[in-house]
Amino acid sequence: MSFSIFEALMLICFGFSWPFAIIKTIRVKNPVGKSYLFLGLIIIGYIAGCLHKVVYKYDFVFWLYMLNGILVLTDTILCLYYQFRNKPEQPAIEGIRT
Repeated sequence: MSFSIFEALMLICFGFSWPFAIIKTIRVKNPVGKSYLFLGLIIIGYIAGCLHKVVYKYDFVFWLYMLNGILVLTDTILCLYYQFRNKPEQPAIEGIRT
């Protein structure tokens, strides 16, 4: 085998967990408690994994990194969307209450 079965298994397990996070974000519609730093670091890690596969040892595991990265990016975009949508509106002139 020219690929690491353990690396593939790790990415498959991670990949199965992200849809649950996405579903929860959609269901709750409130990203409170989500860490954008954590999500960003995960995305950077998946990008690094993709780059490693392209530069050193390209195999099908590259696509597992891509899929996981897309799932994390989807959850991040949903969190940003709901954070913006749930933001309370500010009055046009400060000090005026409606």
